[in-house]
Amino acid sequence: MPMIAIDNRQVHYEDAGGDGTPVLALHGVFGRGRTFAQVARRLAPAYRVIAPDLRGHGLTTGPADDFGRDAFVADAAAFVERLLPAPALVMGHSLGGVTAYQLAARRPELVRAVVVEDVGAVTDESALDRPVLDVTSWPRHFATRADAVDFFAATPAPDYFLESVVERTGRWQLLFDPDVMMAVQHGNAGDWWHDWLAAAQPILLLRAANSFLLSEPLAAEMVRRRPATQLVTVGPTGHWIHRKDPNSLAAAVRVFFDRVLTSQPPAE
Repeated sequence: MPMIAIDNRQVHYEDAGGDGTPVLALHGVFGRGRTFAQVARRLAPAYRVIAPDLRGHGLTTGPADDFGRDAFVADAAAFVERLLPAPALVMGHSLGGVTAYQLAARRPELVRAVVVEDVGAVTDESALDRPVLDVTSWPRHFATRADAVDFFAATPAPDYFLESVVERTGRWQLLFDPDVMMAVQHGNAGDWWHDWLAAAQPILLLRAANSFLLSEPLAAEMVRRRPATQLVTVGPTGHWIHRKDPNSLAAAVRVFFDRVLTSQPPAE
């Protein structure tokens, strides 16, 4: 099980392996690195997806009481510095997408190009009806996996959440704490136009046709205000494009990264 030490935490990550160009993949709230497995297979062998379990998620362990934007960006920067050649190709879904373009803006020497999956430059109530999903009443564990399946059946992406349900000491439990997920969501809610406009690298913005986080008008405004952005709408599908339509996502990402690698030299 690959792990790396970052700030007294043991960060678990998934590594697709191979000789392809490394791609740092950052998952969304409630997720874990393995959520990109289908996309990783489709991007291989040209690209090697490396996907950490972010703080508070998955199999990453150790102390973490800060779930603000600065903390997630610092983690991503440390991961690139330790494991990937810089400037790196970076992709991120939802929470990970915000982290990806903020990393590009704040640590430009570490990022060559960015794929942002279904998240906007604004993630608070000024752009979203429900910027935070209330999970305070969610159970921490289940008697059986069937109970977990039943519980998450009502969510938009049951398989996504079930990836974080594991068996330990005879019970099925969540790999995340719902209270921590509330803190993560609140930390990600905000107006991030400054970071979006400050990122000078090429960006591919993927919008789900049935997105509840990235509206068509907001996506259009992001492209208008930041011309170095390519917008691709994938549909009909929902927020978790990498799981619901991995073929379309991988195809768009491959074309974008291929173009970046052949036409844009690395930043000095």
